[in-house]
Amino acid sequence: MIEIEQLSKAYGSRTVLQVPSWRAGAGEVIGLVGSNGAGKTTFLRLLLDLIEADTGLVRIGGHEVARSDAWKAFTGAYLDERFLIGYLTTDEFLDFIRTVYGLSRDEAEPLIAPFHPFLPEDRSGRYLGELSTGNAKKVGITAAMFFGPRLLVLDEPFANLDPPSNIRLKQLLRDLHARTGATMLISSHDLVHVTELCGRITLIDRGRIVKDTATSHATLEELEAYFSA
Repeated sequence: MIEIEQLSKAYGSRTVLQVPSWRAGAGEVIGLVGSNGAGKTTFLRLLLDLIEADTGLVRIGGHEVARSDAWKAFTGAYLDERFLIGYLTTDEFLDFIRTVYGLSRDEAEPLIAPFHPFLPEDRSGRYLGELSTGNAKKVGITAAMFFGPRLLVLDEPFANLDPPSNIRLKQLLRDLHARTGATMLISSHDLVHVTELCGRITLIDRGRIVKDTATSHATLEELEAYFSA
């Protein structure tokens, strides 16, 4: 599903990401972990062609992201509030997203319905720009997920959410994977959540992948030890 070759990004004399090679197979659920400034968000922004790489390439579903838009039709992503439109309400924004993916209202309604307990209560009376960080994030995550993407990319989805919302989100992610077999790449500081959800962990440190391994019963302890060293 994802192929990366010789990918690098620098700002001035500082190289913030250097990835010689990385792959994600169809249906894998991968946790991307690392300290602040390790390069996780840069990795995701390069993956989604939001910034230009200095070297290398990214392919999604066989399409080179910098040269084709075909991959966007089956990719859902939410990195931050810049993915939202602040002057729309929740319902207006989700209605806009369903048109982007070519869904009718009748098609979209049953797909969005499972997300209603996760979404902010006032879906039609408040603009997204007026919502709290956590509630705005819920809308962005829903927009990335409800249409059933083949690839889902989320950056820190559990941050700023209350415990009930985190529980609902984990179940929504499991349900999506069970229903569609989507490939998922989830960046998070929450080691408990990613080790529970993800079958593979990629650890980035100082812009380089230093560990890439299948999740096991010992993974959480190993990661805690790494970050405590």
